[in-house]
Amino acid sequence: MGLEAVLEEIRDKGKKEADAIRAESQQDADRILAEANRKVAGIKGDAEDASAKQATRIVSQEISAANLLVKREILNTQKELLDDVFESTRSEIAKLPESFHREAIKKLLSEAKKEIPRGTIHCNARDVAAAKAVLAEKEFSGYTLGEPVDIDGGILIEGEGNELQIDYSYRTFMNKVWESGLKDASDLLFG
Repeated sequence: MGLEAVLEEIRDKGKKEADAIRAESQQDADRILAEANRKVAGIKGDAEDASAKQATRIVSQEISAANLLVKREILNTQKELLDDVFESTRSEIAKLPESFHREAIKKLLSEAKKEIPRGTIHCNARDVAAAKAVLAEKEFSGYTLGEPVDIDGGILIEGEGNELQIDYSYRTFMNKVWESGLKDASDLLFG
């Protein structure tokens, strides 16, 4: 065998070993790359899931906050409307004729007489004439008219010696009616 043949055999053997090493290295590289791609895909999937959950949570919070804000605005508007109705009612009662206020004072004083048979009554300045007319009646001779007070209408009654006081002002009655009927009024107005 000649030198040429030995060299050729060594080259072939070296080439085969180099090809085998390259093929093995390529397989290792492909395996490492596939493993890395699998890990990257897992990390990417986890990150997408986490960001989707976070986005869903944020959207849910924003929707809840927006709904709460809308509800608060609706309730504030409804309260303003109900307050307007209350004030309008007060205004309309004040515009009623003197005969209405005189009859109201008479009925209120008749009711108060059960608890305070003698004393001083106070009314607003508008109703002084009506109160004087009622007090002129014999059944109310135990009462005197006091100084006018700042009320919408009705009367305030003080027993002798200021031991007992009763508030029969229109506002007191309206507040009682308003508090007891507010839910019904709200249901009627706003469904």
